[in-house]
Amino acid sequence: MSEPTELLFEENQYQGLNKHSLVRRMLLSVFCFVAYYWSENPKPVTVSIIHIGEYPGDVRYGELFFVLGLAVLGLSVVLLFVRHMRTIVSNEQLVIRANFPPRVTTLQLADISDVRKVQIRPSIFNRPVFQLQTKGKVRFYTWGNEMVELTLKNGKIYRIGTQRGAELVTLLKNQII
Repeated sequence: MSEPTELLFEENQYQGLNKHSLVRRMLLSVFCFVAYYWSENPKPVTVSIIHIGEYPGDVRYGELFFVLGLAVLGLSVVLLFVRHMRTIVSNEQLVIRANFPPRVTTLQLADISDVRKVQIRPSIFNRPVFQLQTKGKVRFYTWGNEMVELTLKNGKIYRIGTQRGAELVTLLKNQII
């Protein structure tokens, strides 16, 4: 399928920018580095509230935790450059492309009956999805708390995650009139 001829709107969303996934990866790497430190200093530690006992294993396990912590940090950096989704609006259609796996969803602007911006609750369960069909809605989401909700003339509802929701809504409303 060829690219649209005249681009009116284009937005790329990257996999590593999902804040909740990033927080989970950072917590995992902090845990690995704490476990590494604990393995290198196996003496019992008494903090005002808790007592941390002696390290229960071979000291070489600490090296594994250190490497694992570095690997998680490296993965987080790499994911900042991995594109998850690309949204393109031309004169006649809206195209949403995913890279992994390579999939394309095309909506004709003439089929859209209503466009509105929707705020979503930030949640730890908002993982990046492409064409997830739940509760009668088809979702495309990478990160953030804004979505553009498109209602088609046949009643199908599409929700597209975006960082530039107001701009996309204004553009689509102008195109479908």
